[in-house]
Amino acid sequence: MSTFKDQRNIVKHLSIQRVWNLMLLRFSYALARLFNLQKNWGQPFALSIEPTTACNLGCPACPSGLKAFSRPTGKIDLYHHQNWLSQVANSVFYINYYFQGEPFLHPQFLELIKEAKRKKIYTATSTNAHFIDEKKAREIVASGLDRLIISIDGLTQETYESYRVHGKLEKVITGSKALVQAKKEAQSATPHLIFQFLVVKANEHQISEVQELATEIGIDEVRFKTAQVYDYEHGNELIPDNEAYSRYVKQKDGTYRFKYKGGNSCWRMWSSSVITWDGQVVPCCFDKDAHHTLGSLQEHSFETIWKNPAYRSFRNAVLQDRNSIEICTNCSEGAKVWID
Repeated sequence: MSTFKDQRNIVKHLSIQRVWNLMLLRFSYALARLFNLQKNWGQPFALSIEPTTACNLGCPACPSGLKAFSRPTGKIDLYHHQNWLSQVANSVFYINYYFQGEPFLHPQFLELIKEAKRKKIYTATSTNAHFIDEKKAREIVASGLDRLIISIDGLTQETYESYRVHGKLEKVITGSKALVQAKKEAQSATPHLIFQFLVVKANEHQISEVQELATEIGIDEVRFKTAQVYDYEHGNELIPDNEAYSRYVKQKDGTYRFKYKGGNSCWRMWSSSVITWDGQVVPCCFDKDAHHTLGSLQEHSFETIWKNPAYRSFRNAVLQDRNSIEICTNCSEGAKVWID
């Protein structure tokens, strides 16, 4: 029931102009898929905006946690954010304030949420919950944040910290309980709280326990996420044994391959985009280090970047040979299970 309420909440953020834009996007995407005609009708209805690249943890498959970025670490400027938001508010009705980093390390993170809510945009974010106490929980509820994904990747400290290096499971649970209590006190249906469990070899035996904990605390939803592994061909300690929760399958020769094979299409290239903390526009969340920068909002408007030759060229590359693009080879968006 709570999941239905969350979906209904998203729909409430639609307007006639936003619905029309969505129809244009769908029609443009259909032309691209059916006739290989690339038309730029409409603008994305969804964005990921990066509050900061800084993170307090050291997760082994995350460039932010490993401090392995080639791009600079920093946090989004409130004035720039306000300017960028005003450029897209007529079409965008969903913003995920997360790309890399821990959002709550931005000292004014909730001001970003409040600004988006003033534009009647659905807001979501993802957190490791280490900076949420009772006071912060009340502030989060009061900000109007619509969805909060809480990463909880283990049900004991040992399994949790095997992936969330430097993390404390106790802080995650304490913060989660504070959020549930703050919602009750404010009689608020938001934020919709999600426990996200990244399934890896070390924690896959605890899958059944996550739902139990969520029910006990009062979390609205539980999601299981497969781990993206960069070096997987010869196996990786993160790959779970249960292939239902893995992006990779073991072959007869003992090597691993990606479970899916993507076709030459991707709805994300029409429906959404990603903005880094310093205004770089990249095609999707798989381009973590912004290798495929398509323009800068420090220099051009979003509409100009969305329709520029670089963006059109990237979309065309996806339509022609998606599997030759390195950030697409580990992505299951629109892909089908690859069976030999």
